[in-house]
Amino acid sequence: MSMYRQLWLAIIISMLLALAGSLVASLLSARSYLESQLSIKNTDNATALALSLSQGNPDAVMVELVVASLFDAGHYELIRVTDPKGQLITERVAEPGHLDAPAWFAHALPIVADPGQAQISSGWKQFGTVTLVSHSRFAYGALWKSAYEMVLALSLAGMVGGYLGSMVLRRLRRPLNSVIEQAKAITQRRFVTIEVPKVPELRQLAIAMNATVGRLKSMFDEEAERLETVRRQANCDTLTGLANRTYFMARLRETVDADDSTGGAVFIARLANLATVNQALGRNATDDLLRTYGGALTKAAEQFPDAMAARLNGADFALLVPALAAPQEAAEKLLQSLTQVAASFMPDKPSTWLGCGHFPRGIEVGTILAQVDAALAGVESEGRNGLRIVDMRHGDDAPKSSEEWTKLIQRALEQRWVRLVSFPVASLQGALIHRECPLRLMFDENGEWQPAGRFLPQAERLRLTPQLDLAAVALGLDELEAKPALAGLAINLSASSLGLPEFRTKLTHLLKQRAGTPRLWLEVAESGVLTHFDAFTALCRDLRDLGCKLGVEHFGRQFSEIGRLHDLGLDYLKVDASFIRGLDANPGNQAFLKGLSTIAHGIGLQVIAEGVASEAELLALSGVGFDGATGPAVKEPQ
Repeated sequence: MSMYRQLWLAIIISMLLALAGSLVASLLSARSYLESQLSIKNTDNATALALSLSQGNPDAVMVELVVASLFDAGHYELIRVTDPKGQLITERVAEPGHLDAPAWFAHALPIVADPGQAQISSGWKQFGTVTLVSHSRFAYGALWKSAYEMVLALSLAGMVGGYLGSMVLRRLRRPLNSVIEQAKAITQRRFVTIEVPKVPELRQLAIAMNATVGRLKSMFDEEAERLETVRRQANCDTLTGLANRTYFMARLRETVDADDSTGGAVFIARLANLATVNQALGRNATDDLLRTYGGALTKAAEQFPDAMAARLNGADFALLVPALAAPQEAAEKLLQSLTQVAASFMPDKPSTWLGCGHFPRGIEVGTILAQVDAALAGVESEGRNGLRIVDMRHGDDAPKSSEEWTKLIQRALEQRWVRLVSFPVASLQGALIHRECPLRLMFDENGEWQPAGRFLPQAERLRLTPQLDLAAVALGLDELEAKPALAGLAINLSASSLGLPEFRTKLTHLLKQRAGTPRLWLEVAESGVLTHFDAFTALCRDLRDLGCKLGVEHFGRQFSEIGRLHDLGLDYLKVDASFIRGLDANPGNQAFLKGLSTIAHGIGLQVIAEGVASEAELLALSGVGFDGATGPAVKEPQ
């Protein structure tokens, strides 16, 4: 039984006991008073009757007539006159009748008054003794009326007391519930503070809980800040703060190989004649130039989601923009921006040679870099600021109109040309954690199954992702219900779907109706979580009690924002493949990922590596404390 119910029960029992005690005490007191009054009345009436009879010369006939007359008034239960020897002269006894009160009440509270007695004289001689008992029905009536009124008064007092008690309990319940919810939040890996209540005992508890949460947050933030420093040291250029070549190549490979990738564009900018500039300006000025140049690339990257700026070597800078449909305008703006920031350091001289490659998913990274390098060499040979673009897309990679994409996706959904493909996500000991199941579409009845990167960016733009996500979740639940032995199944949700309340409502309704929900894993990409953070928070709140697991995939690209995730109640993180590539030979990323897994385990999260491509990378994950992995090197569990 809850404490609130126990308090209510204690209040009710206490009030009932108090009311019952008050009622019994009052009734007993009233009965005692009525009994004493009846006894006095009996004595007074007997004395008056005896005195009345004594004033005349009493005889048996006169006594009988007077007694009969007095008794017929109906106020007495008994009038008896006996002679000095105890012989009965006359007697009148009332028959049992109505008592002006219920019989059970009279039985429970009998009124017993002492009879009144007085001597009748005839001159100087004693004529007899009169015994008189007044009728008790009037006393019972008065006592019953008193009880009735007292019950009403005490009931009203009880109702008022109950109302006041409920107000007090409500006042206590609100801060108590806040403390309970805070404790639950901590068990769910959400660290929230609450308003300090005014109730002294709860105030002390709330202050202690808030202090604990504050210390946990502080430790969390300090460790996150330290790990962000480690991450930047391992993956960023020390002078400009841009990504270094190793991390750029890992991200480029991930963009090319990822199942949900749609390709993108790579820009390589070369700072012209850097050695000559260094000799002319000196090292400090040249460093300022490089930092300013890198800042222009950073601003350009901020214009696109998931874009990344990097410094490849001394004079070469790069910009990776995934899913960029038309790079021409972006390339021209980038060239103009770079030449403007370099003009103050290199007036009247060429400063920027820019090559751009537009590539599809699945193409070799070496091919991309070779063609962009060739474009860059062509610009450099001209000896002036310039730009050259190569387009590596062909055939089906060519863009379609919005109308064409809408028809293709809608028809696939209507014809149920949708399915899930399955990849194992296994623990480092080889046991299956769950299966990762991206969605596939077929655009015509005999066509090929298309990966998510082929249609998902267009669905995002056309706002069709909610329909695709709900279809994927429904297929996943069908799979779980058909295979009760399956440990779990993960479905990726699009970030754009989260911002629609109607999508969250439909998703919650679907999950409530299906038996496989507790084995369902739902995940959202890190960039989508941070872009639609309020909507993702609402999703976590909506699904918290349904039993399914929630996680973030492609985690780590914006690790500095991890502080926003600690109170969402997440279950797992999938770390981006760009941190896993070459992990066995990258001590900096090993230190970063070891710290990441420690801080994640501290708040109860599983940590899973994405895109593990080699046995060496898989072995390195054990040293950094990861729980599981997925990717080409992860074997199918037996």
